[in-house]
Amino acid sequence: MATKENEQNEHQTNEERKEWTVQQWTDYAKAGNKDLAGANLTGANLESAYLKGANLEGANLEGANLESAYLKGASLREGANLEDADLTGACLKGASLYDANLKGADLRGANLAGACLKRANLGDASLMGAYLGGANLNGANLRKANLIGAYLRMADLCNADLIRANLTGAYLEGAYFDCAELTYANLESAYLKGASLRYARLGYANLEGHDLDDLRKRVAGF
Repeated sequence: MATKENEQNEHQTNEERKEWTVQQWTDYAKAGNKDLAGANLTGANLESAYLKGANLEGANLEGANLESAYLKGASLREGANLEDADLTGACLKGASLYDANLKGADLRGANLAGACLKRANLGDASLMGAYLGGANLNGANLRKANLIGAYLRMADLCNADLIRANLTGAYLEGAYFDCAELTYANLESAYLKGASLRYARLGYANLEGHDLDDLRKRVAGF
């Protein structure tokens, strides 16, 4: 049942909400409100929050706890800041994270199927065991990201920066790595059947367990 304070908050304009505290924004989000554009949720506790289809464009969620949160179809584009946020086990299926900042974020076991992460900053992020089937990571920064055991079937990683990324045991069937930077990346035991590596840079990468002649041909576009 909505409280009088919540009812008053719902009728405030976005301009008035700019002055809200983190706790006010947190209570507003937990009450099921979807318009959270520009919200200050720094360090907020939104564990298991139901935020399906929420508008979090430009929101500041740095260090926020979003463990097991339901963010299916949510919009976190336009510079949303999720640096160091805890998104373990969160559902971000079909979410838009275009150009979002996820540096150092914990996305272990998160569901990002079909999500748009184009040009997103995922440097130093942990995506161990994350589900990224069909995700768009074109031009994303995944430098030093932990992708051990991640599922990236048919994902678009063209032009992505994967320098020193750890893809050990990752499932990469049919993924696109065209023109990607994989220098010093660890691809040991990664499943690369049908993956496109046209013009990818694999200098000093750990390719243990792979047919190097086959990879060279794929990189050259044969």
